[in-house]
Formats: sequence, C-alpha cells, structure tokens
Amino acid sequence: MSVLDIRIIRCRTDNYAFIVHDPESGQTMVVDTPEFGPIDAELEKEGWGLDLIVNTHHHHDHVDANLALKEKYGAKVLGPKHDEGRIPGMDRGLRDGDGFSLGDHKFDVIAVPGHTLGHLAYYICDQKAVFTGDTLFSLGCGRMFEGDAETMWHSLDLLRHLPDETLMFCGHEYTLNNGEFALTVEPNNKALQERVAEVRELLRAGKPTIPVTIAREKETNPFLRPESIEIRENLDMMGVENYRVFAELRQRKDNF
Repeated sequence: MSVLDIRIIRCRTDNYAFIVHDPESGQTMVVDTPEFGPIDAELEKEGWGLDLIVNTHHHHDHVDANLALKEKYGAKVLGPKHDEGRIPGMDRGLRDGDGFSLGDHKFDVIAVPGHTLGHLAYYICDQKAVFTGDTLFSLGCGRMFEGDAETMWHSLDLLRHLPDETLMFCGHEYTLNNGEFALTVEPNNKALQERVAEVRELLRAGKPTIPVTIAREKETNPFLRPESIEIRENLDMMGVENYRVFAELRQRKDNF
C-alpha cells in the first residue's frame, strides 16, 4: 500500500488546510478549506484533482472554500452530520464510528465535541495520523464555544489515547502562544522547555510546528496532562477530577 502524501497548506493568517494525496489511486482530498487560493494553487501545481472535501467542524474559517472547490473540481463534501445545514455543499454527514476511504486507505471518524458540539477528528488507520481541527492543538486545545469542560476533556482524553506514534495535524498555528502559556503552569517540564525552543526555531525558519506525535504532546501539552503534580500544585487543585483541572487550565488560557 502506498504512503499518503500529506501537504500542509497555510491559509489566512494562521489556519492550516491539509491536502492528502494517494499516489497509488491518484485520489486526493482536503481536510478543511479556510481559503480557496492556497489550496487551489497546490492542486494546480501538482496537477491533482480533488475527490473529497472533509470538514472537521462548521466554523467559517474551516469551510469557506467548500463551494468554490466543489464547483471547480467536482469534489464530494463530507462533514459532521450534527452540523447539516451549516457545512456548505455537504453531500454526506458523518457520525462517530463512521469511516471513509481514499484509495485503499481507511479513515476512522472520531467524535470530539467541545469546541463545537459536532466536531469530528479523522484518523488514518494504516498511517497513524490524525486531523484534529480545533479540538487539539500542539501544546494547547480549542476554546469551548458549544460544549462544557467535561465534554471537552472527554474528547481530549480520547485523542491522547491514540497510539503514541500518531502524527497530529491541527487546524491553526498557535503553538508558540500555547507553549508560552504552558510554561506558566508547568515551568519545570524539561520536555516542554525543549519543545518551545524547537517551536521558536521552526517559526524563525518559516516552517510549521506540526505535525507532532501524540507521545510528544502527552509530555508537553498541559491540556493532556491534568495528572501532572506540578500543574496541580500550581493550580492548588490536588485531589480533584481531571476534568476540573482541565477546566481551570482552559479558563486561565482564555485570560492569558
């Protein structure tokens, strides 16, 4: 089986879209469509068509180019069934546990509500990569616009239990700001210190800070680390449930 070619496409000011191409079948998909121009330019450069548009959630900066891309390339649009009517051009609604394929590569659909109630993540089974939209960011997580802390924590807990080697692709370049916040709650975490230094170097070189493995996120991302003694001591939250630690972290990040 061929290895999927995953292209990271910078859109707007800090959004990412992901073009996924299967060289064996020639099929191509895009995860989220913040902006037509950069996505179309990459497809044109490679001479690829576009078979699928797959949206993680309904926010405009993830779906704005759906209709223009669908019109040009004839792609089918897949997205959260929960957000039917809010995903432009949607042909098939997806729910937790559903799947779809690109060539011979199977994608699992994982419900990860909290940022929005219909938010989905997409996991490539054979290649161990996951597209997390705005639920999980590198060193951070999304704001809770539609869900509560317990719901969001459950979603993050699902994602952190993916295989350690899974590569995580998220919807925004927020890593440096997330890292600066993370250091305020877990300043003695050596892995976090090293990751923030690496992030600064990547950004200085004009490179994206993703993908990153789930294993590395579990070592460095405070929103995946509510069990951390240092975090709990700094928040004065020893002996409480993980989701309550998460809620306090999210509130502090909102005000950071």
